[in-house]
Amino acid sequence: MSRGRLNDYYSGIGFKRLRATEVDSATSHGHEFQGISVFRNLFGTGRQELKASLLYLSDHQDDVISQTGDLSWYDSREHDPNRSAEYRLYYPADITIVQEYAEPGDLVVIGRKPDDSIDVLIADAGSTFERQLLWLFAIDESELEENFHTKELQGTGSLDIAGQHILEYIGIEVDLHGEDFLDDMLERFGPGFPDTRTFSAYARENSPADSSLDGPDSVLLAWIEREEMLFRALEKYIVSNRLKQGFADDVDGFIAYSLSVLNRRKSRAGQAMEHHLEHAFQEHGISYSRGKITENRSRPDFLFPGVKEYHDPVYPQGQLLMLGVKTTCKDRWRQVLSEAEKIRLKHLFTLEPAISEYQTDEMKQKNLQLVLPAALHISYTHGQQAWLMNLEDFFDLAKNRGAPITSGGLF
Repeated sequence: MSRGRLNDYYSGIGFKRLRATEVDSATSHGHEFQGISVFRNLFGTGRQELKASLLYLSDHQDDVISQTGDLSWYDSREHDPNRSAEYRLYYPADITIVQEYAEPGDLVVIGRKPDDSIDVLIADAGSTFERQLLWLFAIDESELEENFHTKELQGTGSLDIAGQHILEYIGIEVDLHGEDFLDDMLERFGPGFPDTRTFSAYARENSPADSSLDGPDSVLLAWIEREEMLFRALEKYIVSNRLKQGFADDVDGFIAYSLSVLNRRKSRAGQAMEHHLEHAFQEHGISYSRGKITENRSRPDFLFPGVKEYHDPVYPQGQLLMLGVKTTCKDRWRQVLSEAEKIRLKHLFTLEPAISEYQTDEMKQKNLQLVLPAALHISYTHGQQAWLMNLEDFFDLAKNRGAPITSGGLF
């Protein structure tokens, strides 16, 4: 399966740290990105209007903040033949996102798309989003100054699932290429979605990775990636047919349907991860309980060796283990802290790349251990990598938490 390459979505980028004169209305009323002359490689030398999407990304905002509009690329000295060119990228006054949200020192990445429109991505300094943009575009922090650096993205490597998630979070739908299983899925499931457990089993059946005994880190990723590709193929068929029927003047119906599509994507992704982990636990003979009640009606995703041992007053608390599962973390990782009060050190499995150091430092302080597939560790700093746990190590830890599995591992 292939998600294409980064240069399928951006032909080139420029990046820098923002100056006060670009974002602070009390310092300047210029409404311009400065130190941008190197963009002549991407925009040329003639004055032009560029259709733009501007996004502000912060760990402190629930959603991405976005605006669209036309930005002007021009030489501010074009009428002075005695001075060398000085290029600016002007954003009009009705583009309020820059001066309302951005701060001096924030990261800005400006990317040119194949259709010649641009994305202006502004990430809060020190945030997870900043780390993710630096990792996605392979930007070395030593290159970040108050003047732009540019790079072309020709020949960049294939996107992985983490890169896909970052692009889709900023509004780019990644085209998943792969074998065409649509006819087989329609024959097996009909023109609708099967339940998530059935679909996850189907994905494993049609995955090039056979068993997690061959290595849970790589195999779990392969199962998840294959399910994502299969789901998108079936979703495209089902949604396309629904759109062909139309909504006439039913705006509320259209909005409700759109939300149902997005919600299904999110809920299915989390359930799929749990299904694949559960199957791997069974393959490894690990005793567990899934989604069982502890204190205050909490339902940890996985308990080891099981809920029976958890509620047994004489069972050693030091032998209990829990694992939360979340596709992405943001502030949602804190939800895990209130689950399974008997267990001091919580574990959380995620596919979120490049979480900021201040977030992982807080996780350590709150006794939360992050677990990621080994292939995603490279997106973290060297200091963070020494602390991260991979799946193989977590499986070894869980195997020591009880007797071998019996009756499917469910208590």
